Amino acid sequence: MAVNSDLPVALHCVPVPDFGGVARHISDLAEVGLPGYRLVVLCPPGELSVRLKELGAEVREADFGPAAGFSTSRATLNTVIDELKPAIVHSHLAYADVVAAATVNLRKVNKILRRGTHIPRVFTTEHGIAGDDAVYHGTSWRSRVMEQVHRVRLWGTDGLLAVSQSTADQMKGKWGARGVAVVYNGLDTARVASAVESCRVQPAPGALRVLSLSRLAPEKGLDVLVEAFAAVRQEIPGATLEIAGSGELKEDLQRQVAELGLLESVSFPGFVDPIEAMGRSDLLVQLSVWENCSYTLLDAKAAGLALVATAVGGNPEILDGKELVPSLNQMNRQTAASTVARCLLEQAATAHTPQTFSWANREEMAYQLVAQYQRGR
Repeated sequence: MAVNSDLPVALHCVPVPDFGGVARHISDLAEVGLPGYRLVVLCPPGELSVRLKELGAEVREADFGPAAGFSTSRATLNTVIDELKPAIVHSHLAYADVVAAATVNLRKVNKILRRGTHIPRVFTTEHGIAGDDAVYHGTSWRSRVMEQVHRVRLWGTDGLLAVSQSTADQMKGKWGARGVAVVYNGLDTARVASAVESCRVQPAPGALRVLSLSRLAPEKGLDVLVEAFAAVRQEIPGATLEIAGSGELKEDLQRQVAELGLLESVSFPGFVDPIEAMGRSDLLVQLSVWENCSYTLLDAKAAGLALVATAVGGNPEILDGKELVPSLNQMNRQTAASTVARCLLEQAATAHTPQTFSWANREEMAYQLVAQYQRGR
């Protein structure tokens, strides 16, 4: 990819090397480009930087993020700002948010003391904030500390973005954020649908193939899913359940499956290619305690799968009411399992019904982002 050095630089800072939702957001931006800006990504070495290089994107692969530590990360960002003189520093995830705010605010102090210090504008996109503090912070005291940290760092931030209206509302309620713009994760629906169709495996007559793509963690509601699936098997004896992913609950879930006599119908394949997994499935289930703007749900909708998900966070902004069940926190386990089972059976009837799905594409996401950069200049 040719670099246009005449364009102002938008430096996007990502503090983790893994390829999750934030990395996909960044790689999508890198693939379609930011109109009128030269996109450069600062991140630690890892899956994200490898993917960006494959796309021909500009990457500053450096010591940045929790593994590097705060002082080193701040020094790294300072060096890159001195080198690139970016018009925009755009952070993603809490660690980068705090590092970016601290770095640029200290540069503002230095500019008062000496001339010539470049001061970029600071933007942030919130990808992960939950109504339930325990989802991301674990303890109430840590939640309170992080709330104050975010309130302080927002003072030095020029533009606030969120990946869903629910996320924006949480930012306002928890951190007192003002003027938050919603820019949804963009999706190339046609490309996803084509990719899934290319590896489509037709089901056996009367079968129902249920899929879960998530970490095997308490906040994902997988124990409720297994119990609900046992009830589904009574109505659809040929039904199968694929619980993909890894995590601390794997042995507990396997034990539950054995106790319910589901060993022949439930599999735990570990990490899988999500597109291939959707190609061999009819219905995707996601019972998370919270989601902001789930790429898994977006992909499944584009692929035409039937869906069942909890009505939490940004999920109702993607799915319609028939695809949603109440938050599992609002019900006891027995009621939750019964409710999920009923919804699974209802959605099973729609599993092979053609449907259309309209969503903002990746180019629209990029244009909306640039529109925020240009406000208040």
